[in-house]
Amino acid sequence: MTKPMIIGLTGSIGMGKSTVAEMFEALGIPVFDADAQVRAMQGPGGSVLPAIEAAFPGTTGPDGVDRNELGRRVFGDAAALARLESIMHPAVAERRAAFLAANTGSPMLVFDIPLLFEKGGAASVDRIVVVSAPADIQRERVLSRPGMTEEKFAQILKLQTPDPDKRAQADHVIDTGQTIERTQEDVADLVTRLKGEAAQQT
Repeated sequence: MTKPMIIGLTGSIGMGKSTVAEMFEALGIPVFDADAQVRAMQGPGGSVLPAIEAAFPGTTGPDGVDRNELGRRVFGDAAALARLESIMHPAVAERRAAFLAANTGSPMLVFDIPLLFEKGGAASVDRIVVVSAPADIQRERVLSRPGMTEEKFAQILKLQTPDPDKRAQADHVIDTGQTIERTQEDVADLVTRLKGEAAQQT
């Protein structure tokens, strides 16, 4: 059986990656959303709650993980963050394997991975699609989010690979600094092109 082409979809905060992922889904391409899986596993009754509670007592409850409290415990503490990642990474990998197994008949799949470059995941995908927009549009989008501050935005950017570096390593770039209709056209054109490449691989 031929293996689906794996598209790694990534982009910095405020670039419109989630919107582009929805466009891929609307075109019938299965999407694995790593962040959504994490939220589900850390939500009420989530599979990782016992392990997180054991590692970080007092950070979980009936509503799942207290993300603010857990964030406070791991922020700026490399050892604590590594402990949390040792719980979450295998759990996400298991979900991703199940997603792959359920969609082996698709010509291509999208892995929506915010930290694709930062966590060394680029080598595990066949094509890299970076979602990007001009810096002023990115700033405007991010600062309009509830609870976001200039300081928080600066801290997040420091942890992320700079946008020009991501663009330089991408196989394809989707620009969301234009009208949503134009972005939809660009995604549709890319899907057509990638389907052609996937067919040649078989």
